[in-house]
Formats: sequence, C-alpha cells, structure tokens
Amino acid sequence: MSKKFSCIVAVCENRGIGINGDLPWKLKQELKYFSHTTKKVNDADKRNAVIMGRKTYFGVPESKRPLPERLNIVLTRNAAAYTFPPDVLVCGSLQEALHKLDSTDHGEHIENIWVVGGNSVYKEAMESDRCHRIYLTEIKKQFDCDAFFPEIPNSFMVIDNDPDTPSGVQEENGIQYVYKIYENKQQ
Repeated sequence: MSKKFSCIVAVCENRGIGINGDLPWKLKQELKYFSHTTKKVNDADKRNAVIMGRKTYFGVPESKRPLPERLNIVLTRNAAAYTFPPDVLVCGSLQEALHKLDSTDHGEHIENIWVVGGNSVYKEAMESDRCHRIYLTEIKKQFDCDAFFPEIPNSFMVIDNDPDTPSGVQEENGIQYVYKIYENKQQ
C-alpha cells in the first residue's frame, strides 16, 4: 500500500527557507520541534524516513548527518559525484524514493515519511496526491534568503494543531514564530 507523507518546513515572511545551504535564523526550540516531530513514532519497532534534496543533506552540519534515528533518503540525479554513508538511501527522484519505500525492505519498518527540503523537492511533494500534511513554522520576520518555499496549493487548508505541536506565538532570540498545520482536503 502507498503511504502518505508530510512536509515539514520553516518559512520566513518573504517565503525564504535558506541561504548558502544553511538556515538564515538560529532557533534552537524550532530545531528541537523539527527533530521531535520527524522522529516521533507510535510503534517502537519502527522509525521514520526523511526525504531531502542533495543540497539540503549537505546543508546539515557534518556532525549531525545523516539525521539520527531516521532513514535518510537523499535525492540527486548525480549520485556518482558524491559520497554518502552506506545507511543513506540515494534516489534519483521523489517518485523513486516513494516507490522504494512502497516496494522494498526499506519501507517495511517505516512509520511516517517526511519531506524536509529543499524548494524543488517541496514543490514536487505538494503536487503529489500522497502529500497529506504540511507542518509549517511561520517565522514573523524577513531574512535574506536564496532558497524559497513554493506556494502552497489551494487544496491545503489550515487545521487545528496536533497535541504535540505548540499553539500560539512562540518567541526565541527576539524572533516570533507560529506553528501551523495544513492538510490536503482533496484526499
């Protein structure tokens, strides 16, 4: 059976998500939320998968990659040009990654699938009928960015936050942000 997946992203007021392969802001609590959300499983015998583009993967500090306790799947059309650890699954496209999770042992012990960036991966993900939710952190400030989050399709509507997702305005380092969850209503 084809599993649905969710996207998770932090976006500033000008739709920016990154600059020079890094985050333009330093928000420890927001990073903890990302980590907790993408690791959380109900079945202790399973783990989650995180799907990301090559630039997003290499934008993670070397000491923190691959992201621990999750199956890391990196999308690149030129896998031979890069070196990845053996426990990282490398695929040529989002469709190939989803197919491998559906049809091989890779997906057998996966509870949730998360798309974690960047721009083109998010765009392709949100156009998929398998994209169930978007967990979006709305950062209430503009930052200089060179990577941007695509427009959210009209089929996604804001829903009430999960019990694990804080409600209301959060603030850290003088930066305010709000967690929102969008759900695809065409499913």
